[in-house]
Amino acid sequence: MDIKRDMYLNKLIRKKNNGLIKIVTGIRRCGKSYLLFNLFHNHLLEDGVDEEHIIEIALDDRSNKELRNPDNMLKFVKDRIVDKEIYYIILDEVQLLDEFEDVLNSFLHIRNADIYVTGSNSRFLSSDLITEFRGRGDEIRIHTLSFREFVSAYDGSLDEAWDEYFNYGGLPLILSMETAEDKVEYLTSLFQKVYISDIVERNRVRNRDELDELVDFLASATGSLVSPSKLAKTFRSVKGKAVSDKTLRNYIDYLIDAFLISKAKRFDIKGRRYIGSPAKYYFEDIGLRNARLNFRQVEITHIMENIIYNELQIRGYKVDVGLVEHFSTGGDGKRQKKQLEVDFVATKGSEKHYIQSAFAMNNEEKIAQEQRPFANISDSFRKIIIVADNIKVRRNEEGIVTMGLRNFLLDEKSLNI
Repeated sequence: MDIKRDMYLNKLIRKKNNGLIKIVTGIRRCGKSYLLFNLFHNHLLEDGVDEEHIIEIALDDRSNKELRNPDNMLKFVKDRIVDKEIYYIILDEVQLLDEFEDVLNSFLHIRNADIYVTGSNSRFLSSDLITEFRGRGDEIRIHTLSFREFVSAYDGSLDEAWDEYFNYGGLPLILSMETAEDKVEYLTSLFQKVYISDIVERNRVRNRDELDELVDFLASATGSLVSPSKLAKTFRSVKGKAVSDKTLRNYIDYLIDAFLISKAKRFDIKGRRYIGSPAKYYFEDIGLRNARLNFRQVEITHIMENIIYNELQIRGYKVDVGLVEHFSTGGDGKRQKKQLEVDFVATKGSEKHYIQSAFAMNNEEKIAQEQRPFANISDSFRKIIIVADNIKVRRNEEGIVTMGLRNFLLDEKSLNI
């Protein structure tokens, strides 16, 4: 099965021979190994690199057990480098290599070596990269499949592809499974036996039940504002458990660090400043979120919002929740202040988009509701409403763009139309 992952492949190509360790990160099973061992490998061959100059080692392969020893690894690689041409060293699951930090730093001293690694589990998550390879590492974050990537490998109609993606998400292995039962079992098992187990091991979580209940809550509250202090009160009143807001904040940080969820902070658009808690949390993969809830809360509005958020992140945007103040005069003649929410403020360099996620725009009241926050934003950045209906791009007299969800997802340049 050929899955196009051109965005990440092009990043790797741009970063070739830049003198840094290219570190491919992302949630487990998102396709890191496939990107390096298949797509990037084929690129190197097509670019004229000799097969002997590509040193690939999968450290989770039992036959490479001896290479998990740092001295054995260094000797093996150095023995393979026999001329002055560039050698591409590609290590998969590098956390299985003892003292891998020292080994990678040693590779940096080989002048004609270009180094690429992947890692996962409790010893190789995002915070490790900042600590261990500051100034020497170049992170390439890979996500689960976007809908555009999913469609490129899906054998069926566009409607069928959307139904699959909407329910089971974009983990690549889902594409090879035929039955709904197999997909549900895979997602459920992966979440509990791999992702949560990694977090518990890494952070020495003593009460796994509390962590599990928090994950369930965040899955149910996708697209809603969440405050750890209010969560702590909910645990006391509903669950009868005394869990501090500090503990809950730590748990949330663990989930973010493991790439399971992402945090969207609130941003005051007029004041141009961030506002503290609460925040919104979105799941890296919608299939994992649905499986966590046993597919009982498959609401299109929440799932649609999560998918839009993920797509914006995949495209490299920093994504916040926007707030604008709206003043109106009440029936008593007094001036009233109200905060209006913009679902997403997507920023990349000097580029910015204000985006609303709306299931439907089928009457004047709903149209006014979705457009109202935009009317209170004085700058000229693009304002976009994404609806569930499969409609063509429209633009009204105020310059507000409305587009269908699938058009947004399938066209990587859709925000700039």
